[in-house]
Parts: sequence; C-alpha cells; structure tokens
Amino acid sequence: MESIEVVVGRVGKPHGIRGEVTVELRTDEPGRRFAVGTTLRAERPRGAPSPWSELTVTATRWHQTTLLVRFEEIADRNAAESARGILVHATVSPDESPDDPEEFYDHQLVGLAAHDLDGRALGEVTGVLHGAQDLLQIRTPDGRDTLVPFVAALVPEVDVPGGRVVVADRPGLVTAFPDEESADA
Repeated sequence: MESIEVVVGRVGKPHGIRGEVTVELRTDEPGRRFAVGTTLRAERPRGAPSPWSELTVTATRWHQTTLLVRFEEIADRNAAESARGILVHATVSPDESPDDPEEFYDHQLVGLAAHDLDGRALGEVTGVLHGAQDLLQIRTPDGRDTLVPFVAALVPEVDVPGGRVVVADRPGLVTAFPDEESADA
C-alpha cells in the first residue's frame, strides 16, 4: 500500500534566538507527529521555494497553549524567521487511523457517500476544508459543491468502513426531491 501525506502543522514565528519556532497545529496528535527524531516533509504554500525539503524534530515543549519545536535544520533566529509559513507533512499508512475514534484523516473522508437522515443520497464528499471550523465539501448529484460544517449536530454519523456519512437536514444542501404525487400529475 502506498503511504499518504497529511499536513500536521504550519511553522509560525520564531521563539528566542536559538531557532525554536511556534507551530500552528493541524493535528490532534502533536505528541505522535512531533516526536523527537521525526522527519517531516517541508513545503511552502502555493509552490514558493523552501530552503528545506525536510525538517527533523530535535525538541518540543509547550509554552502555555503553543507548541514550540526545534528542528535540526533551523539553527538560529534568522533561519527560524525564513521558515515562517512552511507546512509540515507526516507520512501515514492508508489504513492508519487517529487514536481518537471520533477523529478522521482527510483522505478517509474524501470519497464517502453523503446521505440524509432518511437515507437519501446527497452526493459525495470531495474535500475537507480547515479553518476556524472544519467543513466537508460535498458534490451533489446535480454537480453543485456545497459546504457542511463538520460538527456532530450536522454530521451525526461517519462510517468509514461503510463508505458513508450522514448529514442532518441543512437548508440549501438537499436537492429538492419531487414527491411522487406531483411527479404523476
């Protein structure tokens, strides 16, 4: 099986003068993804050149609620400043799952069939957008793309082995289904 990459963080501002940086986490498993000795693929967003293709974790610590990381390749504050904005990726096996059964990797969600509470097909999950709130992008049968906040109230069931998610009624998401009576008229 081929491995899959997942974004686990974005390098933030320098902290101190010895190359330590803040990391904006994109993982619920920072201890696992930023373990000492872990090598992560480094990439600038939008294809901008990066001075590093990989970054190796040499130390981590928490400063209040912020993860501080030292990478072997970043020796001082100047290098830390140039690393700002770099996305770091971890490699995972396609059959690997997060430790928390209520968490999912993006690649596990993309391709799942979306159904409403009554079992009617709504479309297919085509992406996961991350921001202040995670959103599922769903392509409806008529080709529209719609976004659904990925919260339990609106997505009460995720069945990865079964290949589906259940989406609670959301105005504008469900394509109007003609009722049988008006279809016969």
